[in-house]
Amino acid sequence: MRFEILGNPCISVALIAWVAVFGFTGDFVSASAASQVPAVQPAVPVEERIRRVEVALLPAIVIKGAASPTLPLAERMRFYRVPGVSVAVVSGGKIDWARGFGVKDVSTNEPITTETLFQAGSISKPVAALAALRLVQDGRLSLDEDVNARLASWKLPENKFTKEKKVTLRRLLTHSAGLTVHGFPGYADGAQVPTFLQVLNGEKPANTAAIRVDTVPGTVWRYSGGGYTIMQQMLIDVANKPFPDILNELVLEPAGMKQSTYEQPLPPARAKDAATAHKGGQPVKGRFHTYPEMAAAGLWTTPTDLALLTVELQNSLAGKSNRIISKEMAAQMMSRQFGEWGLGPSVEVRGEAIEFSHGGVDEGFEAFWAGLSDGRGVVVMTNGEGGTALAMEIIRSVAREYGWTEHAPLERELAQVDPQIYDFYVGDFKFKISPQLTVVLGVSTEGGKLLVQQNGGAKREWLPASETEFFSVASGNTLVFARDAHGAVGELTLKQGGERYTGNRIK
Repeated sequence: MRFEILGNPCISVALIAWVAVFGFTGDFVSASAASQVPAVQPAVPVEERIRRVEVALLPAIVIKGAASPTLPLAERMRFYRVPGVSVAVVSGGKIDWARGFGVKDVSTNEPITTETLFQAGSISKPVAALAALRLVQDGRLSLDEDVNARLASWKLPENKFTKEKKVTLRRLLTHSAGLTVHGFPGYADGAQVPTFLQVLNGEKPANTAAIRVDTVPGTVWRYSGGGYTIMQQMLIDVANKPFPDILNELVLEPAGMKQSTYEQPLPPARAKDAATAHKGGQPVKGRFHTYPEMAAAGLWTTPTDLALLTVELQNSLAGKSNRIISKEMAAQMMSRQFGEWGLGPSVEVRGEAIEFSHGGVDEGFEAFWAGLSDGRGVVVMTNGEGGTALAMEIIRSVAREYGWTEHAPLERELAQVDPQIYDFYVGDFKFKISPQLTVVLGVSTEGGKLLVQQNGGAKREWLPASETEFFSVASGNTLVFARDAHGAVGELTLKQGGERYTGNRIK
């Protein structure tokens, strides 16, 4: 799992996936055009809506006074080297349309369809959380008791951090349990896959550390795929069934998600339905990785299936359905429990509506899912590294077409800055995102432009808001250089949504 330093502001919790989206290469959209959000037009034919979404992708930022056109989906797919995309849109409490674009695999050119399976990455988490909440609703689990009370085949080791406050299901779901292990890279084709207990204990051949408490539970928010891995074991112990069977029975089948499965590895009979993961525009060896950490990263699904789940959750919130969870439990799930986190998804208040969302990254797959309590929603899944950035551009285009103001681009004005100042900023800055995750941003200058690259990747231009503050048109994120009295720069701060990360100069 990669850290998405330059993701979209609406993924303010984007320790989920840090895509290297440093700038919007191509023509800028005109500020005036982007700000004119059209009124909803129910009579517009669906095919016309799809066409307009497809030809008018939008960046996170528009430049005041710029008048260049927006860019088509096919061009943006080439730019990000993402071979396939699948989209589903929910409007008025129902699926309005779903469509596939591009190909499953660049070596076969088989087209993406609405039934093509993608790995959902961390979107697996809120879907899996629903099964846990159903067991809470049925009295078989509790949100606030010590998880060790229900764990049978494995116990979370106690230590000095758990003396007074315990790890609970509520804290697992809200990433506030003080647990280690940010995410999971999966296991490549041919690699030995560990047992689930080996994953929990960090024993070979597991490729991640032991999942342990290293902070007092309930005191800080820190994204932890390890927490959802413990939840997976809880569900297995309580239900006494394989995890994929539990999720199929409690969530996937009731929601009508007929294409979806948590089976890992994907059964050979289903492989023909799946897209191939891509990195750098090329297929991943063996097509895709295996994730025994099913609750955290193991869901295979489609945008259509996730759109069906979105509608089901909207109906649950409205008291119109309890096929998975009740109205009361849905209200708990979609209310902020710790920071901006609900019981599974990220939660944002949008006027009178509640937005629940999550991003996802597995090896060579990237996706984003968002629903609103008022009957709106959009899901974008891709089979390429760089897909999150592309997904956000698609979502902004969908929002503009449907008159949704929540994801409209922001307007910013360029500052007039002497490019010679950029020489002070040239260097490498190291960001310690978590105990398991370090990111290096390299800053350079060329042709009077400030360029930034993540971990040696592609260089992207950042534009000046002032002499010390620069922003990415693609993501909307901001970088601020801290200069001393002599002009020297020792620190660089990234502002991403409501989060701030500070990196120290290492070169």
